[in-house]
Amino acid sequence: MAMTHEQALEVLAADRGQRVVVTTMASIGLWPRISDTPRDFAYMPSSMGQGPALGLGLALAHPEPGVIVVNGDGCTLMNLGFLVTMANTPANLFVLIIDNGLYEVTGGQVTAGAGHTDFAGLARSAGIRRVYHFDSLEAWKQGAAEALAGTGPAVIWLKVEGKLGQQTPKPPRGMQEQIGRLQTSLAGSS
Repeated sequence: MAMTHEQALEVLAADRGQRVVVTTMASIGLWPRISDTPRDFAYMPSSMGQGPALGLGLALAHPEPGVIVVNGDGCTLMNLGFLVTMANTPANLFVLIIDNGLYEVTGGQVTAGAGHTDFAGLARSAGIRRVYHFDSLEAWKQGAAEALAGTGPAVIWLKVEGKLGQQTPKPPRGMQEQIGRLQTSLAGSS
């Protein structure tokens, strides 16, 4: 059974533990309905593909609890270099690639390489040892706990159904408020 983006995030919410979750693009509109804690950070930058860099910085500054970045396939394609940086900068970072084959919130354009880009192969070639791929809801439910166990770096590639007609989501609160909530929740963590 294929999974929807929302179903993929519901499984993540059940298995994330205490980690910070940084959402980007389409996930920003879905995640607050599933989880809205001080450790949830909606990152809507002016340039796509920079979520993993933010996540890496957070993971280096706060190895515990660790960080999960929910990145779209389009965002991933716009900054493949983060895979090499991630592999060579050990940090408690997990990057979840939500692959719907579309630039969903910018008009539904098909991503370059849709249907044949091997994100798991790219991550392994970059040097990341922990790489997982799930293309069904059942497989993701069965494998999420293992994929999210321990420490990063790890890349998890999820194939989800695309959905046309989406609007660019708005973060659930302003950046200053999000930063304050996150800083407070991480106070005292190393």
